[in-house]
Amino acid sequence: MNRELMEALDILEKEKNISKDTLLEAIEQSLIQACKNHFGKADNVHVTIDPETCDFAVYADRNIVEYVEDPAMEISLADALKITSRAEIGAMVQVPIQSKEFGRIATQNAKNVILQKIREEERKVLFDEYYGKEKEVVTGIVQRVMGKNVSINLGKADAVLSENEQVKGETFEPTERIKVYILEVKDTPKGPRILVSRTHPGLVKRLFESEVAEVKDGTVEIKSIAREAGSRTKIAVWSNDPDVDAVGACVGMNGARVNAVVEELRGEKIDIINWDENPAILIENALSPAKVIAVMADPDEKTALVVVPDYQLSLAIGKEGQNARLAARLTGFKIDIKSETQAKESGDFYDYDDEAEETEETASEEITDADADDIETDDVETEDAAEEVPVDEESEEVQEAEENEDEE
Repeated sequence: MNRELMEALDILEKEKNISKDTLLEAIEQSLIQACKNHFGKADNVHVTIDPETCDFAVYADRNIVEYVEDPAMEISLADALKITSRAEIGAMVQVPIQSKEFGRIATQNAKNVILQKIREEERKVLFDEYYGKEKEVVTGIVQRVMGKNVSINLGKADAVLSENEQVKGETFEPTERIKVYILEVKDTPKGPRILVSRTHPGLVKRLFESEVAEVKDGTVEIKSIAREAGSRTKIAVWSNDPDVDAVGACVGMNGARVNAVVEELRGEKIDIINWDENPAILIENALSPAKVIAVMADPDEKTALVVVPDYQLSLAIGKEGQNARLAARLTGFKIDIKSETQAKESGDFYDYDDEAEETEETASEEITDADADDIETDDVETEDAAEEVPVDEESEEVQEAEENEDEE
C-alpha cells in the first residue's frame, strides 16, 4: 500500500474538492507522459492503479524479436526469457517500467501534468459551484476598486461588479460586506469569470425570499417586479392561500420584513401591491398611492387609459413620470393617464354618476312644480264647494225659534 500517495490524495480531495478518481487519472497521464519523454514514444505503455491501495504499475507491450531495432517497441528473446519462460519470437511480452529510472526532465514533465490537471479540475469545480448559483444572491467582501469596476471576493472566487450594474450614488469601502446578484458565470482559462449586479430586479426578489418565509415556501408568489435601482421598486404579489395576506406577509410585523430589504438596498423605496388577473384592477393597484376613478384596458393591444381626479394627476404620474413608468413595466401595459377634466373634454370619459344626479335634480324640480299646481287646484275647488253647500231647512227653523224666545 502506498500510504504517502494515499494521504496526499486525501488532502487534495478535501482542500480542492477534487475527487480521488480524477487525481488518479492525472497520475496515470503523468506516468504515460514521463514514458514518452524517456523512451520517445508511449503508444504501447499502459498504467494500472489500484484505487484502494494507490499502488501503481507501468508496463510497456514489446514484441519479441531476434534483433532489436526499436528498444521502445521491441525486446530480444534473451531479455524476454528473463521476464517469462514462455517467451518466443513473434510473441508480445509486458515489460515492467520502473518510474524511478526516469530522468529529471521526464519527472518534471510528469509533475507539471499532475499540477495542470489539478488546476483544470479546480477551475471546473469552481465553475460548476458558481454556475449553479446563477440568478442567486450571495454575500461578498469588497476587495478593491478597479477604476469604475469593483472586485468582490465571494469566498473561493472573485467577482466583478461593473459600472453598469452599480447603483448610482453607491460607494464601497474595502472589507465591506454586501449582497450581490450573480448575473453570469463564464468559464475561462484563468478560472470562472463571475459577473454580479446590484441593480437587477432579481436582487429584490431573492432578498424577499430570504426575509419572507411565505415567499420562500411558495405560499406567496412574486408575480412581477419593476425597479429603478436606487430610487423605487414596485412588486406585485399573490397568495395561494386565502388565509394569507400577500402584502401583509411581505411587509411583516411593523414593517420589519420590508425594512430589512430596504436597509440592504440602502434606503430604496418599495411599493408592494396585490396582483390581480383583471388588468384594470392590476393597473389601478400599480398606480398606488394615487387614487383612480376609472381604468379602460385593452388586453389585446396591451394599452390602458386611466382617469384620475384632477388633484391626483401629479401623484399618479410621479416625479419625472416614475410612478407611471414603473406601473407600466409592472403590468406590461402602455398606460395613458388623464385627469378627470381632461378625459371629459376629450370625450374619453363620461361620468354616469353626474348624469344620474342631474336627472334626479330635474325630476325633483318637476315633482315640486306639479305639487304646487295640485295644491292651488285643491284650494279653488274647496272654496267653490263651500259656496255650493245647501242650507239645512231644519237648522233654519231652530234658529228662528231661538230668536223669538229672546225677544219675549
